Amino acid sequence: MHISSSSMAFFSSSKTRVYLRKLLCFLIFFSFFPFSLSSIHDLLVSRGLPAGLLPKEVKSYTLSENGTLEVFLDGPCLTKYENRVFFDSVVRANLTYGSLIGVVGLSQEELFLWLPVKDIIVDDPKSGLILFDIGVAHKQLSLSLFEVPPDCKPQVSGLLKNHVRKEKGFEAVR
Repeated sequence: MHISSSSMAFFSSSKTRVYLRKLLCFLIFFSFFPFSLSSIHDLLVSRGLPAGLLPKEVKSYTLSENGTLEVFLDGPCLTKYENRVFFDSVVRANLTYGSLIGVVGLSQEELFLWLPVKDIIVDDPKSGLILFDIGVAHKQLSLSLFEVPPDCKPQVSGLLKNHVRKEKGFEAVR
């Protein structure tokens, strides 16, 4: 192997050596932390789902090799897209491209009832629609509702029913 003098001059430059050291440190650092720097919202987008499916209050998440996603929030919370949505402190689902299947820990309010969300699917992103399977029905919503992660107001999961009754004017009589 023959190295020309111009190649040697390039590697002997102090600017080049500093650059190469920084590059090496950068590569070493990121090789130890491949997924820890990625947010759950970035992960959703990389898997064909909108970033705003989960609230800003996500603390951490795990994604197993078989696609099981566990999302950990600061605590149970309530937000609104088209209707109100309740997140438990842990939300689980199987993540595949364009879908969250077998969702646990997410409920949506429909006609004064809280129904568990079972699946969330984006079949065709060009359609601009996202499908929610709430067990008794399928609901299609605009993807634009889920572009930005929402703020989620802290809730105590056991008090959610009382909160709904009071808000609707059905306070419990003792």
